[in-house]
Amino acid sequence: MKHFLIIIIMFWNLLLGHTIQAQDWANKARYAQANQAWTSQPEKQCHVVMMGNSITEYWEELHPEFFVDNQLVGRGISGQVSSQMLVRFRQDVINLNPQAVVINCGTNDIAENNGPYDEDITMDNIQSMVELVVNHGIQVILTSVLPCDGFVWNPSVSNVQEKIQSLNRRIMAFAHESSLPYINYYTSMVHGESRALNPAYTEDGVHPSLAGYAVMERLLLETLHNINW
Repeated sequence: MKHFLIIIIMFWNLLLGHTIQAQDWANKARYAQANQAWTSQPEKQCHVVMMGNSITEYWEELHPEFFVDNQLVGRGISGQVSSQMLVRFRQDVINLNPQAVVINCGTNDIAENNGPYDEDITMDNIQSMVELVVNHGIQVILTSVLPCDGFVWNPSVSNVQEKIQSLNRRIMAFAHESSLPYINYYTSMVHGESRALNPAYTEDGVHPSLAGYAVMERLLLETLHNINW
């Protein structure tokens, strides 16, 4: 039943996203009020912004206590590609003046949510987000794309596992070259030779369950604790 509900929510979010695109392609309105609440209260501290897609959005929905307890601010929007995140990056990250931002993107680029996938464009977008926050003295943490062997909303996408591994290699190399922390969710969550998301950590093959998020939480906290603030 949970699997069915997740699929319905996912399709609904994609439909809603296409409707919003005509007026607000990057969906800047999604967190506009929440951002205003942060910036209008100078005493309110924003420790880490979590920038991402549905994987980030559902994380906060499923385990809000983790975000509150660790001063994390969720800015995930279901269905979004890296280009959309880049467009809303100033409003949803920089203007909150966080100590750090965790960027998780690429899944929906590969799923072709906004047209044909081009790995170079995705990397350009990631690098542009990094450049923006570095120029504002904000710590950047990059992450791998989660494993997946196909997208139920776009089954025509081929070679998904190879595309994910290739993009992950480039993100990791860029992080190392730039001396940025990198969280390798992929290795801890992949299921053997299938290169799918471990069934123990998901109900739909794309989004983590609470058990999957528990793995991600451990890796995220380890990384945050190792940063010299």
